[in-house]
Amino acid sequence: MVFFVADNIVSSLGMSTKQNFISLLNGNTGISLVENKAIYNEPFQASMINDKKLEKYYNIISTKYPHSVSKHTRLEKMLIVSVDEALSKSNIDITSNKTGIVLSTTKGNINLLEPNQKNRFPANRISLWKLGDVIRKFFGNPNMTIVISNACISGVLAINKAAMMIQSKKFDNVVVTGADMVSRFVVSGFMSFLSLSSEPCRPFDKDRNGLSLGEAASTIILSSNPNGNSLIHRGGGSANDANHISGPSRTGEGSFIAINKALIEADISSSEIDHISSHGTATPYNDEMESIAIDRHKLNKVPINSIKGYLGHTLGAAGLVETSILLEEMRMNTLIKSAGFEKLGVSKDISIITQNQETEITTCLKMASGFGGSNASLIISKVVNDE
Repeated sequence: MVFFVADNIVSSLGMSTKQNFISLLNGNTGISLVENKAIYNEPFQASMINDKKLEKYYNIISTKYPHSVSKHTRLEKMLIVSVDEALSKSNIDITSNKTGIVLSTTKGNINLLEPNQKNRFPANRISLWKLGDVIRKFFGNPNMTIVISNACISGVLAINKAAMMIQSKKFDNVVVTGADMVSRFVVSGFMSFLSLSSEPCRPFDKDRNGLSLGEAASTIILSSNPNGNSLIHRGGGSANDANHISGPSRTGEGSFIAINKALIEADISSSEIDHISSHGTATPYNDEMESIAIDRHKLNKVPINSIKGYLGHTLGAAGLVETSILLEEMRMNTLIKSAGFEKLGVSKDISIITQNQETEITTCLKMASGFGGSNASLIISKVVNDE
């Protein structure tokens, strides 16, 4: 078995999974109007990490480890804080050759291309492999970092990859970490698609009109040793719908296949799923596609949420952030309501959570979709006595 033994979220709502979860329980959103011409010339809605708080945490942590570089980028600081916070909740030795690292990101240090960042860091710091190398060296890990950058399914793919690494017996533990920033490159790109909402996003709602961007770092540690934990990676899957570079399949085919693969690997039927954490970007086509895939698996009555109304779309970190929240939902047996949702705005009758609910949660499905037709899913279960 592969166990989830520790996790962390660094976001606009807090520097730990617990802080973020409490904010979500209280209905707080980290999305607000951002007026920063260094990022974009016009105001836009986004969820941004507080720089002073990030620096405070980073400065404390940086004294604990020997430095491999003289200074770190903002994104690297986000990752370092998140990894350290997750490690502090586990007994994992990150310096062991039996501990692997998987990094999930879409754009990495893309902001280093901006004029105000010129010559601040060596040119190779823009490369994703170098980002992974900086993080592993900071923590003294002897293994090469595996970098997964496959649009917005990167986080879920990274978790599935970590489970495979442990199942191969080569690693006892894998630290999966991911992050992306709100940058000029990212905001300009989504603005060019006309896909950003003028208000905090409203996944699956009739009046949804686009996504909200967010930035976050998140870390999940998986292990072959339960370390007192009862949540396991039950199965995972991925598929490409081969539809369009930026638009999902109108039949939900890729997502349907990804879910089916996860169910087969988990050796369960869809009737055993208690809760679904959707991708839920609040774009018209994504939410419709997900509803079709859910309907095709006859999961209409299963409680579904999206947390992007709280933290925005955190890109390469999204799968990790949302899985961390899902793990906390399972620990607390509490379903978080889907922020921004009022009236169903997709063609299939699916069960969006409108109020926080206390209920026993045993097996959950996490969904993810992204540009290029990419789709991924994973299933988490609680260990029961006869297992």
